[in-house]
Amino acid sequence: MSPKAVLAPVFVQVLLTLLLLLWTGRARFAAARAGAVTLKDISLGERTWPAPVQQVSNAFANQFELPVLFYVLTGFALATGKADHLFVGLAWLFVLTRIVHAGIYVTGNVVIRRFQAFLAGAIVLMAMWGIFAVRILVA
Repeated sequence: MSPKAVLAPVFVQVLLTLLLLLWTGRARFAAARAGAVTLKDISLGERTWPAPVQQVSNAFANQFELPVLFYVLTGFALATGKADHLFVGLAWLFVLTRIVHAGIYVTGNVVIRRFQAFLAGAIVLMAMWGIFAVRILVA
């Protein structure tokens, strides 16, 4: 697989993270400007933000959990030449689950649906790691 094909889902995942970062900043500034929180309330990072602001902030923070393992795996797969069509397909599926998860988080925030999206992504990522490990250990 070409590096471009392998890295395309990574670029989309990074774009999702950066969009959530911008959205979080905008939502926080708007809440502070509107007086929904005071600087004293948030000076130590207490979760006193209004719920919609906290939802976006949490969706952003979640991009530094499972996706970290995805980034590492993608680097390993590129470095070892083990990224193939299956890897890229699973990578796109993982990124899709992250988009769905973030979308649920920042909208209705239905916890069971959010968990299902998270779990689906976790299972895809575990499969990716398992396949990669087998390919490395058997080679």
